[in-house]
Amino acid sequence: MTVVEYFSGLFGGIKSLLVGMSVTWVELWKKKVTEQYPENRATLVIPERTRGELTMPRVSACTACGLCQLNCPNGTIQVISNTVETEDGKKKKVLEQYLYDLGKCTFCNLCVLSCSQNAIAFANTFENAMFTREKLNRKLN
Repeated sequence: MTVVEYFSGLFGGIKSLLVGMSVTWVELWKKKVTEQYPENRATLVIPERTRGELTMPRVSACTACGLCQLNCPNGTIQVISNTVETEDGKKKKVLEQYLYDLGKCTFCNLCVLSCSQNAIAFANTFENAMFTREKLNRKLN
């Protein structure tokens, strides 16, 4: 390492330190904004694309194909289906139960993207705090 490289690295580090300290100094004097959340929910703005709780807005659209269950990375979704015979003699899957564990969900949206019928979607709800994990298990239909 030459003397020039040494001093350019030293001065580059000092410049970086001063830039960081100037950002900190500016933020120190800015007026802080505190939301009084539980008491004042009227001013709380939740973005439209927030992934809160998995819902099934159109239960009749679900064909019980199980793609959402297969694409879920940690086994949050369980599709329980029954095979019935239609009037014309064909076999068809019918959704019996759609189980969802909110406590295991990583909110990755893979289940919603893989649903070809658009039967499931994420709601905009976010208040899901519970005292026990068993209350986070949901039936969607």
